[in-house]
Amino acid sequence: MEWRSGDYYVYPGTTARALRRYQEFLAPQGCRPLYPRYARCSCRGCSFDDVRHARDVLEQILQELPPRPRLELKRRVMFLDAAYLGRTLPDPFAHQRQWRSDLWWRRRLADGEEGG
Repeated sequence: MEWRSGDYYVYPGTTARALRRYQEFLAPQGCRPLYPRYARCSCRGCSFDDVRHARDVLEQILQELPPRPRLELKRRVMFLDAAYLGRTLPDPFAHQRQWRSDLWWRRRLADGEEGG
């Protein structure tokens, strides 16, 4: 599926990269909230600095996969989604700040640029 995709952000290895980024974001232990950070650049490499972009890519891949692999990936993503939802805070102004506020993972409070 990655080879056949015509999307700029979906290329061979991107599923593993998006999953790894999502897991890394949720890795810090503790009960303090986590805040996604905007990527400084929207190129293929830097865009994954924003965990929300990684989740966008996973959603697109889920939509394009055949049923069985989709189910396998969806189970992993759902587990991470539950952790993300529990470790981030809602953004009451997301509809004004986010270009894709229809996606629940983009309606969470963010904190500036990655590495900034």
